[in-house]
Amino acid sequence: MIVAAALPLVAEYGAAVTTGRIARAAGIGEATIFRAFKDKDEVLDACVREAISPDHVVRELASISLDEPLEERLTQAADALRAHLERMGAVVGGLHATGRRRGRPSGPSAEEQPGEGGREASARALLEGLAELLEPDRAALRHSPEKIAAIFLGMLFSGLRGPVDDRDPTTAELVDVLLNGALGPRRESDTP
Repeated sequence: MIVAAALPLVAEYGAAVTTGRIARAAGIGEATIFRAFKDKDEVLDACVREAISPDHVVRELASISLDEPLEERLTQAADALRAHLERMGAVVGGLHATGRRRGRPSGPSAEEQPGEGGREASARALLEGLAELLEPDRAALRHSPEKIAAIFLGMLFSGLRGPVDDRDPTTAELVDVLLNGALGPRRESDTP
């Protein structure tokens, strides 16, 4: 509850957020924070761990109905992944912008933390979640759901860096190119 209340505040104020402000957002007394955490740094470390954890986005992927058409499933997945990347960037960026230059959160290494397991485990969890969304259409796919999931993640991570100009693809456009390719008749909206 404390970390959930602190996340948007850390994204907005970075390391300058006060424990009093976090307590008010959580609807608790400030002393309650220090029953759960040793100090503010420990709260900030917990926020970073929560922001980078794939658990939330994996649950969102699992909640997408397999009865939806494949294009809709992948668009929902892309939107969930975009939100995850934005949340992660806002928290880590907010801390960095306010002078907090610590590397990984203190405490157990990411490999030892339950629910996280490091980058490889995070990437594997995302790939598995996407592959599950593709599985109902396995027979129609040119590659395995696992391979398509890896390609899709690569496209998403390179294409979701934030809008620079009107040439940047939307999630729906990324899904369209993944499913239908780049060859075909030019659409009126795509003419230069």
